[in-house]
This record gives sequence, structure tokens and C-alpha cells, in this order.
Amino acid sequence: MQRSKYDVWVGMFVLVGAVAILFMALQSANLLTLSFQKTYPVIAKFDNIGGLKPKAAVKSAGVVVGRVDSIAFDDKSFRAKVTLALEKRYVFPKDSSLKILTSGLLGDQYLGIEAGADENNLAAGDVVSSTQSAIVLENLISQFLFSKAANTAPSSNSNK
Repeated sequence: MQRSKYDVWVGMFVLVGAVAILFMALQSANLLTLSFQKTYPVIAKFDNIGGLKPKAAVKSAGVVVGRVDSIAFDDKSFRAKVTLALEKRYVFPKDSSLKILTSGLLGDQYLGIEAGADENNLAAGDVVSSTQSAIVLENLISQFLFSKAANTAPSSNSNK
């Protein structure tokens, strides 16, 4: 009788631990978003979205104001079409700009909104025209190496 009582407590402890680990894994991968706020869709087009994923955070001044709803390829403009779900309690001017940013050196990517100064606010279905694509680390490294190679190339001036 005593042994089965301990088995039940150990089983409960293992079950609670497994649920906690599952919750933390889903939360860290942005697969679990518990928000019951009403949202409105806004569309933005980018030349390069890098590693941006659906459900990625949309932040303004460090505060999460929405999520990336979907990502698709626009075969007419050959750009990535990103649909955002912004919370209705947050409104932004129509001339706001969007940037794809990275949290940490090699961390997850998210969208950052910088508010503009227009008197009219973004509404459902509006398209944000001012966007800045993701910075691709490989491109930065290759540009740096190319510029260093160009600077250290031997000059063709000869002293006679």
C-alpha cells in the first residue's frame, strides 16, 4: 500500500514536469500564443525576409503589438508578402515603417514598427509601403571580405 502511494506521487511529479517542459518548448518556439485580443490585418512587402516565420512577434518600442499571420510569395512583384495581425488596441499612423530585426546575434527574427507622423491610422487591409528587409549575415561578411581584399591589393604604381 505504501509503495503504490509513492508511485502515484512520482507519476504526478513526472507528468507535471513533462507538461511544463512542453509548455516552455512551445512558448520559446513561438508556437503557443495566448492572446485573446481582437486583431486587424495589415500587409507589408519585403525584398528579403531572411528567417522570419509565421507567429513571429511584431514589436513597437519593445512591446509585442501583434504577430506575423502569414508569409507568401507575390509572383507579380517577386517580393515576400507578409500579413500581420495587429491588436486593435494599438493603432499606428499610415506612414509607419516596418523593419525585420533580430533578437540577439543569431536569434529569432521579428518585425519592428516605427510609428510615423500621419494623421490617418492604419486600417484593416492597408499596405505598409515603407519596409526594410532583413540583414543577411552572409552578405555582410562577403561585403566585408571583398572590401578588405580590394584595400590590400598591390598597387600598380612603380617608383623609378
